[in-house]
Amino acid sequence: MDTHLSDDAVAPVPGDYKSDVKPIWCPGCGDYSVLAGITRAMANMGLKREDTVVVSGIGCSSRIPAYTSVYGYHTVHGRSLAVASGVKLARPELNVLIFGGDGDGFSIGGNHFLHACRRNVDMTYIVMDNQVYGMTKGQASPTTEADWCESKLTPEGPGVNPIQPVALALACGANFVARGFSNDPNQVARLIVEGVKHPGFSVIHILSPCVTFRPEQRGWKSTVHPYGREPTDDPNEAMRAVLEDDGFGLGIFLAGNRRPFQPESTATRSIAQIEEGFAV
Repeated sequence: MDTHLSDDAVAPVPGDYKSDVKPIWCPGCGDYSVLAGITRAMANMGLKREDTVVVSGIGCSSRIPAYTSVYGYHTVHGRSLAVASGVKLARPELNVLIFGGDGDGFSIGGNHFLHACRRNVDMTYIVMDNQVYGMTKGQASPTTEADWCESKLTPEGPGVNPIQPVALALACGANFVARGFSNDPNQVARLIVEGVKHPGFSVIHILSPCVTFRPEQRGWKSTVHPYGREPTDDPNEAMRAVLEDDGFGLGIFLAGNRRPFQPESTATRSIAQIEEGFAV
């Protein structure tokens, strides 16, 4: 099935992929710009809304399915990748994108993240990382610095080293790994387009400031910088570069050549036959 618009169709615009639900993020949240990047990417690729599925877990950024006009699935905490894998394996012709945050993806969902990377199903995971649990009022997350002392639960800091999402994705076998910054929705859109088009499991780590509980993250605007190297298809080379990076380099680290996981299957019933089963 062709998942893109035909040549004679009216070219879509980002607004075509937005729902009527108004986002309720805090004013200034980076996720607004990420949402803009998402809809720009969908319009750029001309995705058919009926052939596109967005899946999320729980958290501020996981509200995104409600704000888009494609099929959406708001799952339970940390289980978005498991659900999305089932969707893609059952319906490989669909475009499957997953959205979540650092807590959802690397804490309760950490085990699913590891195996999604190594399994390499052809789908794209966009993680909005603000290094804090924003929806539950500012607790330290798996990516929070060890000495961040602003949470009442960890007044002396969490005391443990933060997870490095890009390095973790590379170590576990993701086939496409990139980092973006929410203040540049055009760059976010470009990275999403590249991730969706690249075969296999794509991880796009987006630094998305939480202006409510981490107001100092406004300074990221002057801290981020281009990654400075061309993408490589060698995971070892990408890992060496990431370990030398300061965590604020933006761009594509790896565009690998692993074959996506897609077991052969034969449909026992057509979609029309399944729909008949739901007929009143």
